[in-house]
Amino acid sequence: MSSPTLEPIFSTPTPTSDSPSISPPDPAFNSSLPPSSLSIAVPIFTMTLGAVSNILALGILLRSYSRYRRRTKATFLFLASNLVLTDFAGHVIPGAFALRLYAARMQWDSIDRSGVLCQLFGGCMVFFGLCQLFLGGAMAVERCVGLTRPLLHSSVVTSGHGRLAVALLCSLALLVAALPVLNVGRYSRQFPQTWCFLQVHGPLTGAELGLTLVFSGLGLASLAVSLLCNSLSGLALLQARMVKPKACSGTSLDIEMMVQLLGVTLVSCVCWSPFLISVALSVSQSLSSSQYDVRHYEWLMFLGVRLASWNQILDPWVYILLRRAVLRKIYQIVMRQGDLKGSKLGRWEASSFQSCEGRVMKRV
Repeated sequence: MSSPTLEPIFSTPTPTSDSPSISPPDPAFNSSLPPSSLSIAVPIFTMTLGAVSNILALGILLRSYSRYRRRTKATFLFLASNLVLTDFAGHVIPGAFALRLYAARMQWDSIDRSGVLCQLFGGCMVFFGLCQLFLGGAMAVERCVGLTRPLLHSSVVTSGHGRLAVALLCSLALLVAALPVLNVGRYSRQFPQTWCFLQVHGPLTGAELGLTLVFSGLGLASLAVSLLCNSLSGLALLQARMVKPKACSGTSLDIEMMVQLLGVTLVSCVCWSPFLISVALSVSQSLSSSQYDVRHYEWLMFLGVRLASWNQILDPWVYILLRRAVLRKIYQIVMRQGDLKGSKLGRWEASSFQSCEGRVMKRV
């Protein structure tokens, strides 16, 4: 989900009678800044940075997938590749809508008289947002099964099942995003009139309330599943290391995947939690009979969606930076050791970041 805009600047669009699904703008959104003060440079920079980062990460993952496509890492790499691909699409497509608004100086009426643009904009925000969270949760579940139940993983978690899981998760996200088009809930312009999302403020119908809570509930549930599965996976790796079996218990592939997964989960929690919580809080306040400061919750959602937009920029750098070669180099720099084989910690690191298969090949 790309950031709809990076400047809190708003215009004074006039609602049309033929766009019932779009809520009319608040007159308080008027800005004293002239349209000429809008700069398109910042959103272009962030879009370019996010697109280049995702392309680099996708290239790294596809190269790894071609190398390990017949091993246990294949399913994880397949899910990770789909996550990066979703990040790329979720960054570029909504970003294109934002650039179109910048080009029109935020004059909605001049480009969206029928309300179609807002419908597409809001649908992309919901669809790509849920896809990212779902795929992150699926990766965590896959690694948890692989580390805690390896026999079950080898027999059940296959490439075909991975493709089926991606199709089902994306279909669920698409269903939620398409419900407002079917008149179940609605998309509306959000503060400061620069992006569209599910209606969360003001009097809400039962469908609007339910759809918004479904979105925030599914997102928070995905983050909770990721945290739980990653905790179990980490404990399994730690237990295997403490037991110190003669056989290889924690190969370099396991450790690399876990480090990357922890990075993805951390980025998702930091970037998505504020927005998902602010959506839930806005809905709860809208249902409250007491008076509340609407602008306060609108600002919370605006800041939350800007933070969530950085998820697509930071995610690919997890795969770019948290690789075995990079981690080994960082370890050398931190420990100030040119040769990792000379100390106890060096021997531990070498055994951790060297796969069992590599050691078998050396013996042969």
